[in-house]
Amino acid sequence: MHQLLDILRNMDVHIAAFASEHTLGVYALLFAIIFAETGLVIMPFLPGDSLLFTVGALSVATDKRPAVFDPWLISLTLIIAGVLGDAVNYHIGKALGPKIFRGEAGTGWYSRLLNRKHLDRAHAFYETHGGKAIVLGRFVPIVRTFVPFVAGAGLMNYRTFFVYNVFGSVLWIGVCVGAGVLFGNIAWVKKNFEAVVIGIIVVSLLPVLVEFLLAKRRAAASSVK
Repeated sequence: MHQLLDILRNMDVHIAAFASEHTLGVYALLFAIIFAETGLVIMPFLPGDSLLFTVGALSVATDKRPAVFDPWLISLTLIIAGVLGDAVNYHIGKALGPKIFRGEAGTGWYSRLLNRKHLDRAHAFYETHGGKAIVLGRFVPIVRTFVPFVAGAGLMNYRTFFVYNVFGSVLWIGVCVGAGVLFGNIAWVKKNFEAVVIGIIVVSLLPVLVEFLLAKRRAAASSVK
């Protein structure tokens, strides 16, 4: 746990150190992280937004270090990872989702691995926003991992899903990496990089917290009735 917290607090240092020893390996590692967060419903806890911001910051050379990444190459790599991740998640949802939502999955290993509350929350998000949920969900931790699964379970037309998938991945990677490129090396940000990364994590989790509080409020109101 201590090592995990240290990695989150000093993400830029750890990524730069790994990149110095594994020039191509770091691209593969980041690809795997983004793919896992978007493609595997058992890994919604990975730090997508803060990781992308850090990658953007490390894509700009400073007076203390050269650029760690080519911003265009790393962006393309992560966009592909995001698209493939959502595509895999969609097909997993298409295969397993209907059984799980109908309660037919029983005690299968995949049923036990899924967090039903997260799944139901993503389902509600998808029902509210329709196809736009594929794009909007990219910016909401946990939700972005479950929405493509729900889309597959709901048998959303794959061509329509694919368009939203590509657009959402380009927008998510572009905004987060672009923010890192533009703001990640500002003196104040560099001095308080740990606080900024933690702030990004907190802000990105706010929609989940708001939805949780609203759900509790709705549940309380319905119990009173």
